[in-house]
Amino acid sequence: MTSSLPQHSSSSTTTTTTTTTTTNNNNNNTNPPSSILIVGSGLFGLSTAYALTRRHEFINTSITVIDRSDPSSQSTFPSPDAASIDTSRIVRADYADHAYAALCDEAQLIWRQQDKPTDLGAQGRYHETGLLVVGDATSAAPVADPPVEGGASESSHKKLTGMDYARKSWENVSSLASRDPMLAERIRELPNADAICEVLGTGGSSGAWGYINYNSGWTDAGASMAWLYEQVIQTGRVNFIAGTVESLEHDDTGVTGVRLQDQRVLTADLVMVAAGAWTGSFVDLDGQAVATGQVLGYLNITEEEQEILGKMPVILNLSSGLFIIPPTNRVLKVARHAYGYTNPRTVHFPPLPVSPTATSNCLVSIPRTSLHDPDLVIPAEGEADLRAALREMTPLPGLVDRPFTKTRLCWYSDTRTADFLIDYHPHWKNLFVATGDSGHAFKFLPVIGDKIVDCIQRNCPPEFKEKWAWKEGEGANALFTEDGSRGGKPGLILEEELLKALSV
Repeated sequence: MTSSLPQHSSSSTTTTTTTTTTTNNNNNNTNPPSSILIVGSGLFGLSTAYALTRRHEFINTSITVIDRSDPSSQSTFPSPDAASIDTSRIVRADYADHAYAALCDEAQLIWRQQDKPTDLGAQGRYHETGLLVVGDATSAAPVADPPVEGGASESSHKKLTGMDYARKSWENVSSLASRDPMLAERIRELPNADAICEVLGTGGSSGAWGYINYNSGWTDAGASMAWLYEQVIQTGRVNFIAGTVESLEHDDTGVTGVRLQDQRVLTADLVMVAAGAWTGSFVDLDGQAVATGQVLGYLNITEEEQEILGKMPVILNLSSGLFIIPPTNRVLKVARHAYGYTNPRTVHFPPLPVSPTATSNCLVSIPRTSLHDPDLVIPAEGEADLRAALREMTPLPGLVDRPFTKTRLCWYSDTRTADFLIDYHPHWKNLFVATGDSGHAFKFLPVIGDKIVDCIQRNCPPEFKEKWAWKEGEGANALFTEDGSRGGKPGLILEEELLKALSV
């Protein structure tokens, strides 16, 4: 298929680029803006751009996406250190929260389409290998707080344990599958470690109780983002600009555009910041979301090991946060979904303050990646946990202590409840924020763009209206995601953990 390519701009162009000639000064205006500028070409940003091109209401709206790498180059789209670029991401409707379970159930209908090469799930982009969900034995669950009215996260009613999460997830996926006997028979309870070991098939095990859901699996994240980019390109509607955003431009009441490092200024009726873990560098999120680094490790394996491990399901221990995805091309990935590491830094260009009368917070957790620090390694405590996962889940001879061929910090935009933050800014006109992926957004690639555009049109799905809303006054206490799915230790600072290795 062919399509007209959007215009590409580079830093050698004019000093100021203008994407609109008028300004909409009212966030409550339901008329579509004449121009939208999206900061970030990751999952939220690119899927929104695509969804906008398919909405008749935005047929006359110019759509521009700005990213710090050139999206026309497949080797750098999005930037290689973006969370949406990796060998694999889990695709699961296995959630303790029914709303997210149902949303992924909707997305999986599209992931499973593989008849044509142009289908999202085709050409090896989606693999329904099954997901083995387990939890460790724990003491009695915490006493639930009084119910929260208005649709707030189910997980916010009490602090869930990993086992709580696993059992609620079992109930939700079983309920969703009950409408189709073929789906229902692909989900089976595993009441003990022996049953878990048998299904895992590696000689290892994990957890005290769990279940296998063969309706879940994993996706090649990098290939899926390349597919999404190609869909956007084929529309001929989206203008991509390569450049690094320095700050948001604004007047006394609203945001008018962005300023780039090369001092170009881009303006638009509506500015949407969807910069993932970098969002807090541009907008003071008032304690609602923070950038956290998560450890990943990759191992080269033999053909014999590929033959054994290639048949395993994805395994996720919701108590430890440790998970392993079946290997492809003789590369095995092991990771930890944890509280993560923050990287607090005093920024040269403060983010947009919470309100026009507030003072900017210059101390922000900013992702530190190998793109700008080639010698960056993961902290020793994180590597030790990854080794523990290999020892427990895939105890093949010689595998546990084999050197990693690559390690990485994947940066989340974490919220307290693991709910996304998708809403208009309450104090700055013409500013929309889509962030707070909390490490579980990628599976929604086929549907999240449409949901975000619904929010832009002030028609947020009712089940997410409170979950995704901007929440005032969240900044008083340290932010830790407490949805029951996180492992590791809360409160770790990246710099401190890296220095520990040097002091040994």
